[in-house]
Amino acid sequence: MIVFSMVQAAVMALSTNKLRTTLTMLGIVIGVGAVIALMAAGQGAKQGVTKEVSGLGSNLIFVTGQRSQTTSSSGTSSSSGGGGATVRAFNPFSLTTDDADALKDNALLPYVEAVVAQYSLELESQLTGNGRSTTATAMTATQPDFPSVRSYKLAVGRFISEDDMSRKATNVVLGAQVAQDLFDTAANAIGKDVRMSFGPFSLNFTVVGVMEPRGAAGAGTDDTTILVPLTTFQARVPFGRSPTGRSNIQEIIVKVSSGDKVDQTKEAIRQVLLQEHDLSEDFTVQTQEDLTATARHVSRTLTILLGAIAGISLVVGGIGTMNIMLVSVAERTREIGIRKAVGANRQDIMLQFVVEALLVTVVGGAAGVVAGALAARVADGQTFGTGTEVTTLVTPLSIIVAFGVSAAIGLFFGIYPAFRASRLDPIEALRSE
Repeated sequence: MIVFSMVQAAVMALSTNKLRTTLTMLGIVIGVGAVIALMAAGQGAKQGVTKEVSGLGSNLIFVTGQRSQTTSSSGTSSSSGGGGATVRAFNPFSLTTDDADALKDNALLPYVEAVVAQYSLELESQLTGNGRSTTATAMTATQPDFPSVRSYKLAVGRFISEDDMSRKATNVVLGAQVAQDLFDTAANAIGKDVRMSFGPFSLNFTVVGVMEPRGAAGAGTDDTTILVPLTTFQARVPFGRSPTGRSNIQEIIVKVSSGDKVDQTKEAIRQVLLQEHDLSEDFTVQTQEDLTATARHVSRTLTILLGAIAGISLVVGGIGTMNIMLVSVAERTREIGIRKAVGANRQDIMLQFVVEALLVTVVGGAAGVVAGALAARVADGQTFGTGTEVTTLVTPLSIIVAFGVSAAIGLFFGIYPAFRASRLDPIEALRSE
């Protein structure tokens, strides 16, 4: 009952100056809303990356080329030796198709189900065909086992064959969206010619197959990807070939027969490749769990950073609340004197102003949660001109944290004005105008 009376008195006091109260509350609304929206963006990024890694397939191990660089204290770097920090960077020339063939040895790697070597270029290329044009967001030059490794299914036609590989045929398999954009249906695309242009390169292909739509189950760009024979890509695109004449590749993907054999196979692959590379570990072997763990770490750091930046505006809102409460104490000095004269003690006066500060921040925090959730919902799926859709995810934890921090800020910044009010001398307070 006492608490209700205090809240009622606080509402009456705050409502005497509605504009000032609203403006004070607005700072908290913006701060909490920013925390909710930016943390939703961070969580959405984490969810998107995790989904993309999961969409690659199941029980996969990824091998990519790496080189080590040692950075000296003076800032110069060398490929090996010397003191300083060691930095590992992508090396496009350390893996070859011979490495992929070595990983197909079932005597050394009994749990390997399939292996594909590939170049995967995440770049936009223009495709023209049937008098139309569209944009493919990625091009993958790969081998015939690609569908079984990546769990792709053909809608019509066939996939890249061993004959395509040996003849370096100019055949192409289209993603579902690409086929729809150019030929309306997958069946209409089979046997048709398409022209692909990216950078200074233009290549003519014949469509031999169209993949089934992957949609939300895929890795994001699956339906807008085109797939070509690896040997054709290496023969026709200069940067697809090694200057040494070796059949270099960008990545090897290994599918393991059982999920509980992935870690064991990962180490076995590392040992096989060490032998192939004369004990030089110029490659990296990662499982899907490794990739997901890295993505989780990056996203967690991003979420904390965004939340901290938004938290600054929340602190500014709290300072504004304290400023207004100090003004309120100064304006209501005579009222405080009268309350003390009729029996109110210091605790009553202090509690009155703390409740007013808490009321401003709690109501502002609730409005900020609603505003932040609405902003996150509006931003979800938008590209903002970047070509990449933004994914947002509002979690109960972010709501609890933002709302709890706003209430704590109200308590923290409300105590000092309340303390000053409680310390006023009643006689001096009654004399004030």
